[in-house]
Amino acid sequence: MNLDWSPDEKAFAAEIAEFCARELTDDIRDAGMHATSVYPDHDASMAWQLKLHAAGLAAPHWPEEHGGKDWTVAQHYLFANEKAKASAPSLSPMGIHMVAHVIAAFGTPEQKAFFLPRILTGEVFFCQGYSEPNAGSDLAALQMSAVPDGDDFILNGSKIWTTHAQEANWIFCLVRTHAEGRKQEGITFILVPMDQGGVSVRPIVMLSGETVQNQVFFDDVRVSRANVIGEVDRGWQVAKFLLEFERGGSAYSAGLKIRARNIEARAAKVRVGGKSLLEHGDFAHRLARAMIRIDVLEVLELKLLSSAGRGESVGAMSSLMKIMGTELAQHLTELALEAAGTSGTVFQPHAARPGADVPEYEAPEDGYVSGEKWQAIAPLKYLNERAGSIYAGSNEIQRNILARHVLGL
Repeated sequence: MNLDWSPDEKAFAAEIAEFCARELTDDIRDAGMHATSVYPDHDASMAWQLKLHAAGLAAPHWPEEHGGKDWTVAQHYLFANEKAKASAPSLSPMGIHMVAHVIAAFGTPEQKAFFLPRILTGEVFFCQGYSEPNAGSDLAALQMSAVPDGDDFILNGSKIWTTHAQEANWIFCLVRTHAEGRKQEGITFILVPMDQGGVSVRPIVMLSGETVQNQVFFDDVRVSRANVIGEVDRGWQVAKFLLEFERGGSAYSAGLKIRARNIEARAAKVRVGGKSLLEHGDFAHRLARAMIRIDVLEVLELKLLSSAGRGESVGAMSSLMKIMGTELAQHLTELALEAAGTSGTVFQPHAARPGADVPEYEAPEDGYVSGEKWQAIAPLKYLNERAGSIYAGSNEIQRNILARHVLGL
């Protein structure tokens, strides 16, 4: 088996690297380098999306007829890898990586024509309305109601852990349109403008101090039936389709490799008892094991991307990608925090580019940072990654899915 990149693939990677070097401004690159979670500084992320869109690169994973690229699996991987190497910030996934696929697959021609081009430009910016205070991993227990009223629905209830709700101008929601039968029945997938009367947003302060997450309240919110994606009462199938893209629709391994190599380089400079951290205790062994697991994840992701490229559903395998990707990310933050040492115990969000405001925090006037920037950011990344094994369905739920659909247990 030849695992080397072909000359054409190397040329493609060089082209993407050159594009990133040319188009990433200092501010955009800084936002990518110093992000504290998977959600970078909003303005920098949107500026990067506009540059990608101008080059036709905002959504190469979309179908060609909607602006995607007819790329090979290798090209998709190399694209992600070169962006990670260049410290490009990620794009908010709710629109361009998640609901866009649902609209392309289940939407009406009118819905596709309106939303897809505007998602590409960022004119339409989505947040996700799935979880509720009493319906998280057991999503089918949701109770937010949508009562028919002529050509509209009247929505009442709330959604929680809604990322970037304060930035979004649209939210895609799962709502209860029928209360009888199995709880997976009677659920409808609907798009709601955030400026609609009766919609209000309350920020939630996270462990890291950021307000990336929110609770969104709906009080007699009137939404047109024309905003339903798919069929009324049949939204559970639409939701499951979207979750494949949330759990396993993008490659983790490219970014994880860069993070692991950065930890290795930084740990080599940290002195413990006269030795580098890589020579002290079992740190190097634990980092090497993480790197091996990332290599395994890379192979699995390439297989999954290949299947998706042939039009096959990623199905339950998206759960495997989600488990491995999020748990490896958590492990890397643990290693980074250990390498940061005592400087990693200080709360210093001013050294970073958080994904949202950090209320009730006053940065020092002189901008002083205890230790290096990466040491200051390590605890913030550690705290943010704690949510990785919970969001998009907890990893315990993902293991149950694998046990049932893959192992037949």
